[in-house]
Amino acid sequence: ASLPHPLPATLAEADALASVVDDIAAAFPPHSGSLPRTPAPPPTPQHDGEEAAQEERLLLATGTARPAEVESMRWLTPEDFTRPLHAGLWQCLTALVRRQAPVDPVTVIWEAQQRGVLSATDDPRDLLGFLDEPDVSASFLGERILHRSVLATAHHVSRRIEAFTDDAANTPYQLVVGSRRALAELTAIRNRWHQATASATTTRSPRHTPKAKPRAGPPSTTAPPAHRVTR
Repeated sequence: ASLPHPLPATLAEADALASVVDDIAAAFPPHSGSLPRTPAPPPTPQHDGEEAAQEERLLLATGTARPAEVESMRWLTPEDFTRPLHAGLWQCLTALVRRQAPVDPVTVIWEAQQRGVLSATDDPRDLLGFLDEPDVSASFLGERILHRSVLATAHHVSRRIEAFTDDAANTPYQLVVGSRRALAELTAIRNRWHQATASATTTRSPRHTPKAKPRAGPPSTTAPPAHRVTR
């Protein structure tokens, strides 16, 4: 994370690691057997948690003010957010946009209430406050959030593979299978990162725009069954 360009360096290391796994697979012929039973390490706490949370809140405010931009950001998923509440609100916002329902802070909070996203400690007045903040570039913020999510995924994948190698009970076959499965998770989010940045021909920068006029109240459509988003 201290490098000038941490993401390309991280992905290059992932490619090198995948090559080593392929070499191990070639040296030990495959055979039937179980997957590694090594427990996965717990998630590492975010060092920039407050900065990440602020960017997530700004993205939610931006998407609420300019919902048309949300439709083009299918490469960003709730799992990329660091706070479960923000992940749930993003899911609510994208659901409203894809239903072509009116979008404003009230409708987003209404959708969140219908889906059971809000907890007893979440004050709707506070949510209205940050959803009504001045908006900036949605794609810029989305890429920032996804960039952080790629690095977090890479870190967790590396710790999982390290746990496999430290477990003497694992056979070479189990190490290969477990490592490839872990690297597949990084490949999936890596593909979303390429999708997010493929169409960018110039470097994006934050921009402030006038706020959209408030729209109608909560939509009359029925929301899907309530569920809580977790990381």
